[in-house]
Amino acid sequence: MNPLSQPEAYTASERVTSVDFFRGFTMFLLVGEAAELYGLFLKMDNPVMQFLGTQLDHHEWHGLHFWDLIQPFFMFIVGVAIPFAVANRIKKGDSLRQITRHALKRSFLLLFFGWALYFTAAGKLVFQFQNVLAQLSVTYLVAFLIRDKGYTFQIVFTLVILLLIDLAYRFFPVEGFNHPWVNFENLGAWVNNKIEGVDKASTWATLNFVSTTAHTVWGVLCGKLLMSDRTAARKIQILLVAGACALLAGYTLDVLNVTPIIKKIATSSFVLASGGWAIIALCFSYWLIDVNKSFSAGSRFFIIVGMNSIFIYLFDHIGGAHLIRSVVEPFINLLFVWGGDLTVGIITGLTVWAALWYLCYWLAKNKLFIKI
Repeated sequence: MNPLSQPEAYTASERVTSVDFFRGFTMFLLVGEAAELYGLFLKMDNPVMQFLGTQLDHHEWHGLHFWDLIQPFFMFIVGVAIPFAVANRIKKGDSLRQITRHALKRSFLLLFFGWALYFTAAGKLVFQFQNVLAQLSVTYLVAFLIRDKGYTFQIVFTLVILLLIDLAYRFFPVEGFNHPWVNFENLGAWVNNKIEGVDKASTWATLNFVSTTAHTVWGVLCGKLLMSDRTAARKIQILLVAGACALLAGYTLDVLNVTPIIKKIATSSFVLASGGWAIIALCFSYWLIDVNKSFSAGSRFFIIVGMNSIFIYLFDHIGGAHLIRSVVEPFINLLFVWGGDLTVGIITGLTVWAALWYLCYWLAKNKLFIKI
């Protein structure tokens, strides 16, 4: 079972194309970041493009930009895919033991590749959970193991996790790290320092894998809903209500100064707000593609990227996008030098983005799906 990169995970007659689209669209945006394009928007003398550039970058600390939703989207859609993948493996004749063993293997490989990326970057073993693969190794396994529990159990389970991590940040007793919402002075920073053996480690907390487990579990719940025999209208209604409730809870905690929205330490308010947006985005995708069927043809463009999501993620992080850039940039600079550095940068970024997409297209066309 591989809900991350296995296109045949959705071969049942009740195919939900919006799930593939959601994953592909998320990966397509990540590919755009790999092309080093978004930062150039801030350099344009256009307020709309500058706003877009701001939204396509992480918020510095307290607040929420669109780009802060991409990792939650990715972790959420993994959860959505789990019920579909399990159902298809059962349909193929796999036993529960085989399916569980396969899930454990996937979890281990996600952790291995997540840590391998840190190792190649740092040149030494670094046991962190900040990148999406390392976090997913935990959240995916937890979501898989409780997938057959009732809706109430799974919702309560995630809310308890959020409550406990919130309390842990508030009441951590170590002097200098007992300011829960101050950068480098909180529980997450203390854990980072201990793991990395330094006095001031990353602003991104390894502990994020605890609270972001909720994203993947909520994805499982939404996946089971989409697989159910409820009417499309009822599914949309439930998704809208669930998404609105999560958004209301997250933003209320922030506005009332109870718990601020901070992605870098994945506060409970951030998880609720980003989870709400993920559910709303899935609802819109489901309505647009599976119900209204007004974007069925166009969705294929994005689905292609999602078919090899783990491969393209790893390819970028080991320098694949940089390699493509090093090949195309001299030619673009030669042809478009008259336009200035910004023009060259934008055309180079678009070319790298297109090349990464075409790589995914070529793999899909030749039925090559890289699985882990």
